[in-house]
Amino acid sequence: MTEKPSAIAALVDHWRRELPDREAIHYGDRSYTWTQFADRVRRNAAAQLAAGLRPGDRIAYLDKNHPGCFETTLACSLVGTANAVVNFRLAPDEIRYIINDAQAGIVLVGTEFLPVLAKIRDDLPTVRRVIVVGGDQDEYEEWLAGVEPLTDAPEPVPDQCFLQLYTSGTTGFPKGAMLTNRSLTAHAEAVATMTDVGIDSVALVAMPLFHVGGSGWGLLAMFHGARIVLVRDIDPVALLDEIVEQRVSHAFLVPAVFGFLLQVPDVAERDYSAVRALVYGASPMPLPLLRRSMAAFDVDFYQVYGMTEASGAITSLGADEHRDTANEYRIASAGLPVPGVELAIVDPVSGEHLGPNQTGEVWVRTKQLMSGYWHQPAADQAAFTQDGWYRSGDAGHIDDDGYLYLSDRIKDMIISGGENVYPAEIERVLAEFPGVADVAVVGVPDERWGEVGKAVVVPVAGASFDPDGLLAYCREHLASYKCPRSVTVVAELPRNATGKVLKRQLREPFWADREAAI
Repeated sequence: MTEKPSAIAALVDHWRRELPDREAIHYGDRSYTWTQFADRVRRNAAAQLAAGLRPGDRIAYLDKNHPGCFETTLACSLVGTANAVVNFRLAPDEIRYIINDAQAGIVLVGTEFLPVLAKIRDDLPTVRRVIVVGGDQDEYEEWLAGVEPLTDAPEPVPDQCFLQLYTSGTTGFPKGAMLTNRSLTAHAEAVATMTDVGIDSVALVAMPLFHVGGSGWGLLAMFHGARIVLVRDIDPVALLDEIVEQRVSHAFLVPAVFGFLLQVPDVAERDYSAVRALVYGASPMPLPLLRRSMAAFDVDFYQVYGMTEASGAITSLGADEHRDTANEYRIASAGLPVPGVELAIVDPVSGEHLGPNQTGEVWVRTKQLMSGYWHQPAADQAAFTQDGWYRSGDAGHIDDDGYLYLSDRIKDMIISGGENVYPAEIERVLAEFPGVADVAVVGVPDERWGEVGKAVVVPVAGASFDPDGLLAYCREHLASYKCPRSVTVVAELPRNATGKVLKRQLREPFWADREAAI
């Protein structure tokens, strides 16, 4: 069996030597062998250096899925820079914040996002150059062709960040999670053992690369020499065509995408004989949707639970548990820790480690953890303990057999269609709308997206208040998927003695008939 590369930073050259003529990545009507892909990565690295970037600098990538994003990420791993992949679904103000927070010197931008970048270009003081990727205005290929491939790359530094993914926080502003050679290599080694990704695999990368379920999953597959099938957009029919025609063996998808796929009339009639594992995560899969998906595809299903800060998955519920009729209750669990991951359930107030079947905050300790948040020492101090545990903000318990069950979210996060939505940043915007005296945003059930936001508003006494206007205002200032879908007007918000809004109390009426409220 061909040995694995020693680190993420070494994977391109390793597979170039081992599998020079094997296809590394397929994208639309183009594909690259490992030899071609390695050349492109090393040209990207040389172009970064020629543009004046140095170790520790950031380059921002704003586009839908494209091989150039992987090329940039892997080039960053060679030269010590970091790719700050920007969520293209964000509003211009949010994109501006992330690019400025990263202090990016270069922005790589897809053609269709040039109008967005034009709106904020004058407010990006650190950006020295904008390079267009793809389309009839492409500059990226010329950028690569203008240099010779980098030949002398330094030895990989284990804790050097080369991929910076942004995750919003309770302050209402995004934070850059710094993923490193150590963290992503540990993730690649651990999770592949649970899902059997290997050199003979064909891995579909369909989730956006600003998401750890896109970039993390793709790097995991590349680390093991798998062939990557990268898709730019989620089009249900086209996605099923790719799975069948490209003989995909492994795929990671969020539950909402499975819902879209099941709407394709002939979904259950296609040839899935090459598929060995369909992995889902990022949000809970409603049991009816899971059962329908398992029936339609009739292949092994795996659930993963994880977080950006841990480079991806930290637990996995395997195919055997999905088919175990004698212990059907386990289908509601998040599974067992992947190799190298320690879990603890801790009282979030006292810090006491709790025993089996006691509910508390889920703490994680693993080499997969990020090195910290970019320029956020206070957030690091709040997130990490001195002995290396990461406080996840999720509540749950571990049963006597070691299976993790999630019961709620301590941080009030909403997961809508696999996207993390943080009420604090929405509330910050809604509070500026005329006539709003007080506001809280909570997640409520939604058949399509799992859950969506609801704004609970206390109007200013005696002032006129327009709920539809509030929603329109939100859409002007935030990405559409973050915006609440409905508004409830109340006389006051429930609060505890210290003034904290009791969001659980606000959520309870909407989740009363549901199996889980997470």
